[in-house]
Amino acid sequence: MIQTSMTARIRGQLDQLADSQRQLADVILADPSGAALMSIHTLASTAEVSQATVSRFCRAMGVTGYPQLRLALAADSAAPGSVTSEGDIAEGDDLATVVGKIARTDAQAVTDTAHLLDIAILEGAIDALARARRTEIYGVGASAIVGADLGQKLTRIGRAAVAHSDAHLGLTSAALLGPSDVAVAISHSGSTADTLDMLRTARQCGASTIAVTNNSRSPLAREVDHVLLTAAHESVFRSAATASRLAQLLVIDCIFVGLAQRTFHASQAALEATWRAVRHRPPAVSTGDEGREAPRDE
Repeated sequence: MIQTSMTARIRGQLDQLADSQRQLADVILADPSGAALMSIHTLASTAEVSQATVSRFCRAMGVTGYPQLRLALAADSAAPGSVTSEGDIAEGDDLATVVGKIARTDAQAVTDTAHLLDIAILEGAIDALARARRTEIYGVGASAIVGADLGQKLTRIGRAAVAHSDAHLGLTSAALLGPSDVAVAISHSGSTADTLDMLRTARQCGASTIAVTNNSRSPLAREVDHVLLTAAHESVFRSAATASRLAQLLVIDCIFVGLAQRTFHASQAALEATWRAVRHRPPAVSTGDEGREAPRDE
């Protein structure tokens, strides 16, 4: 079973930390094993913050005090494959460096999210989806792309599901949900107004609610039945939603596979039926291989 990683939790929460706590996090992530050996006084001095900031940081990371943080960091450092934090893309980086940083940052976001994902909460979300009469999915911007992916995946296994990125359509759908339905909201920040409005309407109508978000302290996380956390840090090019999108897609894939496994025979029958329905469709643009069968995952 994947164990929760403290360094994964810290990386995932970087965007939500106050400046002084972010300064402390940067020092810890640069050398987790070294930080684990420091006294609270030494760590505070190294990061140029107060000891009170260290204590607040511990609470933000979900541990009761600094000794517990040190133990968690030491455990992470001893784990195989432990890494230090990847630097942000700088203006002067050449393209090869940019490619390397993107690859490492994206891979780290996926790995950290896997370590952070609470299996019990994931199982609860899958239980709700397995019982659902229908599932409505809400997300805007880059999160809408992830929502559309979940919608088509659920449809492929015979589940009634629709993804909404337009607030008017989303609110309309949410107002018609009830206790036998599920609403899934996707938002990296957990504070996107349109997504919150759609989710709140669905909740008020009695639907079970699931959130995929990077911020455990966000309004969205506080208002749903099941919170599935990602651990993706976005900084210089945050508006491009690069690592966060991949982290969200990992969670979506886990939901989909878990649900398909839970309803194995029905899902297999639906996948075969949907594959047969599209296997002879030609590609949208001629590529010279129209006679070949479409891949089974199309």
